[in-house]
Amino acid sequence: MRPDAFTALGLLALCPALVAAAPHESLHSDHYHQANTPTSHPPRSWRKLSDAIIQKVWHLENTQKTVTSDNAPIKGPSRDLLARYGNDIVLRFTITTADEASALAEAADTLFLDVWEFNSDWVDIRIAKDVVPSLLGLLPPSLQNAHVPLMQDLDLAQAIFSSLPSPSATQSDHDDHSSYSSHLTPPSRLKGKGHPFFQDYQPLSVINPWMSLMASMFTTHVRRISVGVTYEGREIPALRVGVHPTNREQTLLTRKTVLVTGGSHAREWISTSTVNYLAWTMINSYGKDREITRLLEQFDFVFVPTLNPDGYVYSWEVDRLWRKNRQPTSLRFCKGVDLDRSYSFHWDGDSTSTNPCSESFPGDQAFDGVESRAFSEWAKNETDNGVEFVGFIDLHSYSQQILYPYSYTCDEEPPSIEDLEELAMGLGKAIRTSRKGHAYKVTSACEGNVAMAKNGKKKVFPRIESAGGSALDWFYHELGVKFSFQIKLRDTGSYGFLLPKDNIVPTGNEIIDALLYLGRFMMGEVGVMKGAPSVEEVVMMKKKEGGEKAGEGEEVQEEEEQIEL
Repeated sequence: MRPDAFTALGLLALCPALVAAAPHESLHSDHYHQANTPTSHPPRSWRKLSDAIIQKVWHLENTQKTVTSDNAPIKGPSRDLLARYGNDIVLRFTITTADEASALAEAADTLFLDVWEFNSDWVDIRIAKDVVPSLLGLLPPSLQNAHVPLMQDLDLAQAIFSSLPSPSATQSDHDDHSSYSSHLTPPSRLKGKGHPFFQDYQPLSVINPWMSLMASMFTTHVRRISVGVTYEGREIPALRVGVHPTNREQTLLTRKTVLVTGGSHAREWISTSTVNYLAWTMINSYGKDREITRLLEQFDFVFVPTLNPDGYVYSWEVDRLWRKNRQPTSLRFCKGVDLDRSYSFHWDGDSTSTNPCSESFPGDQAFDGVESRAFSEWAKNETDNGVEFVGFIDLHSYSQQILYPYSYTCDEEPPSIEDLEELAMGLGKAIRTSRKGHAYKVTSACEGNVAMAKNGKKKVFPRIESAGGSALDWFYHELGVKFSFQIKLRDTGSYGFLLPKDNIVPTGNEIIDALLYLGRFMMGEVGVMKGAPSVEEVVMMKKKEGGEKAGEGEEVQEEEEQIEL
């Protein structure tokens, strides 16, 4: 990097609103900025300076839209938002019988409806108001009145508008200098105050330079990497966080790695923000927080904020509720593959709906999704090069559930079901006892979506959507990641995918506590692994039993690679 770039980075460290000032993509600009009053506050001089620094260091286009605007504070959704979403509502249907589940699934498929979420008790469906009579006409009498609208008193357009960053927020929030740290230093993990970066959802044009900044400022334990390339040619960026030991005996051990992903579905913005929050907390707490420091010395953590950058950008620029990726399909006017239905393990595209217009379209064959194929190839290549994935946490929204394998069926149990259930319960407790943590349901990925307990007996309902080809099942079964979970974040339907931005930090706080519990579990400090000897102790016992000498490096390495960690 050129000397002037280093100087610019130094200035960035002193700029209090680095992230809020960075260039943002816009949802056709006027979705964000619609002048409703004749006056506005001009940008602060430091905001202009930080914009210029970011553009210089990362060569961003000057024509990019920013959250900061000369337009006045916004009072309501624009005409474009109202035109796209103003006639839509989200209905929650309460399901009590298998016949009801079958009828609703068939009707949703027939009418090409957008199923937002579903579990053992209810199904949330986005639908145009004038299509509601057609839907009810396909449903049994028991469902005619078994539904309520979500979003409380907000219509869908207003809820979408409320989830978008606003220029007034970036200005007024930073007037109070106590709300941020001018040196990018985090507050105490116990305070949960957060950083200005997490006061709003951030577009990819901000996330990318932020990740580069983290890697350049914390070179001892952070590396920016790529885990693939999207259909439209974007990098799928990630941060690898961990401190590699210099002790020769420890470097002989396979490096254990925990993989944390978000954003497989573009509209689930809270999953992307939460991955960033986890990465930021771990990065900034190294050397300050004893527990996190120990974890980073024992494990690598790979944080992937969005596995679907193309779809994520599209959800900012065009359609806030876009779910799939952006690759073409056999129908020119229906783009996109559901990446979380595109993996090869029990891919069921042949037996489910092959309509490319479906929100859960799995592609024409396994790994048809460009990004899921690239990500899986990266992961397999990592294992071939000495990386042992010991944990996989796939963040989604919404419904507040901790789900373990399998997703594709309720008839099979994974071999390590006892460990998965115990760890999942521990994760749930860690979240619940966190700072203002919410209650998360714990169950298998299949049962969390289709099963119902009634009179002490488990009853499996027909699926609303297919569940084969998931990343959860693939990483658990095909890659052998023993502790694999999908966590569906806040909330339980009041806002759904349009979770207000003031939930970003609280959600991040409760999930960081879950991640720390996972670390304690893997180190044998809690759960079934409590009391087990450490890796170092096992190595020493093996050496003692075999009468090995300290200098016999190759034989030591062969022994250590046989240890089941």
